[in-house]
Amino acid sequence: MDDVSLLVRPLLLLFLLLFVLSSLPSGSAMLCPKRCTCQNLLPSYTVLCAKTGLLFVPPNIDRQTAELRLMDNFITTLRHRDFANMSSLIHLTLSRNTISQIRPYAFADLQDLHALHLDANRLTSLDDSHFQGLVNLRHLILANNQLHSISEGAFQDFLETLEDLDLSYNNMVDIPWDTISLLVSVNTLSLDHNLIESVPEGIFSNLHKLARLDMTSNKLKKIPPDPLFLRIPVYAKMKGSPLTALVLSFGGNPLHCNCELVWLRRLTREDDLETCASPKELAGKYFWTIKEDEFVCEPPMITRHTSKMFVMEGQEVSLRCKSIGDPEPSTHWVSPDGKLIGNTTRTVCYENGSLDILKASVKDSGKFTCIASNAAGEATAPVELVVNPSPHFDPKLDPDPGPSDIPTSIKSNASGGQSRSDQQRVSVSDLTSGSATIRWPPQNHIPGVRMYQIQYNSSSDDILIYRMIPANHKYFLLSDLASSREYELCVLAVYDDGITALTGTKLVGCVSFSTETEYGRCHSIRDQFLGGTMIIIIGGIIVASVLVFIFILLMKYKLHSNHYKQKAAARHANVCSQTNGGGGGGGANALPPSSSSAGQGGGTNKNSQPSSSTEGMGGASLRGTTVVDLNPTHDDDVISQ
Repeated sequence: MDDVSLLVRPLLLLFLLLFVLSSLPSGSAMLCPKRCTCQNLLPSYTVLCAKTGLLFVPPNIDRQTAELRLMDNFITTLRHRDFANMSSLIHLTLSRNTISQIRPYAFADLQDLHALHLDANRLTSLDDSHFQGLVNLRHLILANNQLHSISEGAFQDFLETLEDLDLSYNNMVDIPWDTISLLVSVNTLSLDHNLIESVPEGIFSNLHKLARLDMTSNKLKKIPPDPLFLRIPVYAKMKGSPLTALVLSFGGNPLHCNCELVWLRRLTREDDLETCASPKELAGKYFWTIKEDEFVCEPPMITRHTSKMFVMEGQEVSLRCKSIGDPEPSTHWVSPDGKLIGNTTRTVCYENGSLDILKASVKDSGKFTCIASNAAGEATAPVELVVNPSPHFDPKLDPDPGPSDIPTSIKSNASGGQSRSDQQRVSVSDLTSGSATIRWPPQNHIPGVRMYQIQYNSSSDDILIYRMIPANHKYFLLSDLASSREYELCVLAVYDDGITALTGTKLVGCVSFSTETEYGRCHSIRDQFLGGTMIIIIGGIIVASVLVFIFILLMKYKLHSNHYKQKAAARHANVCSQTNGGGGGGGANALPPSSSSAGQGGGTNKNSQPSSSTEGMGGASLRGTTVVDLNPTHDDDVISQ
């Protein structure tokens, strides 16, 4: 028995210890915010706070939460402390809120986050700091916002992991295409319902896993045949397409149906909703009903170009070349020595087909070739340029400043060796807030001076103003200046070059000055007082005139009212008396007013009323009616019967 008791006691103590430990409260209990639903389904912990009227992210969310759903609330701002230390969070849903601001590094602690839903909010722009730290993000949903700009580095931390990017239903005009081209793992790319006008060529060539590309309802006129579209099958429908194929949606765009869209026409279609917007003969037709041979292009044709031009060495040259075609042709220039001309410090090529040579040299003489090309072919036109050597032109030095902008003139003269003291020969005097007098010395050393030219502009704008001054003047008054501004001014002498028979310019000098500040005039208190008094007097006169006018109207109204009342009283002022008698003699007698007579015996009936009956002699009775005259002066109106 002792041996058994020795074995049982340790077991009892062990069971008692386990019971006590199980009855103690757990220190690792999960926190659940108010009005939220929490589900502790190991190994994940889910917090559901949908449609609870939240104005901000609850601060007491457990940091070990794996899935957090905060959709259909009124959250406006996301801060770093809202998701701090939530390294276990995998799925975050913030759809259908009013989020308009994401603070920098708000998601910096969410290294394991896989899905972020921010659709149906009010975001307008995204910069590099908004999504920093999301190194494992795979699904980013930004649809139904107000996005109009996304920086190139906004998706930098998840370029290799992102599989699903939704930018639909926004206001995007310029997509960060360089960033899109680096999303090597993206499977679905939704760019529909934006304002995209063009897609760069070759932008999808590295997106080998792309399975769905949606560019519906944008402003695209053409979709270039990307190299990716040539490597894998491309379909225009979801049903029946292989898993390794790319589904391309492009309906709702103003497509320009020419030969550049033949490759789209050859896709397997899902419906016939896509239409053409141009050219005119195909506008409004269903894209899939148009035959392939109707998708045609027009080869370029050069309609206008410079034929031959003569210039002096050192001058600027502009060569023109205008072309038309479908699609719009691009223009290139080839130099006389057969080299393609690009943008350099001496030449500038423009998209409209123009070529500018900023400083012509004798070596530029020859035939330039304008080449206009598009998908249907190319057209060429020769342009001959003849550069005559100038005896005064030294290619090692910059040319003398002509009628160009002031900074170039100053720079040219400085490099030409002219000292600063020479430029200060132009002086400014009588300087005020709106005017200045410019003076310069006579230029007797320059033969044949025809006139002087003044060039000036202010520091607040780039507008260059010219003034032409006769040659016999040595000063000029500028009266159109603005107050409190800095001005740069140069004076040039315009003269006839006897050797080349051309008009040349020579810098006389430059000067900088500032106009004075214009202060408002002060008016005396007496003037202000007199002005206020006059206003009060004039106002009083007007008010008095109105009151007098109203009083006159009232008096006229009262007089007319009394006149009409008197007329009405006159119509009712007549007194009529009528007496009806019966007896043996049948006589009728008029009775005195307000009295009644009795018959026989001459007695008076005290109980009789003014309108009572009176009996006469012989049993005759007298009945009478008396009407009182309210206007007794008119006796002729009384009628008795």
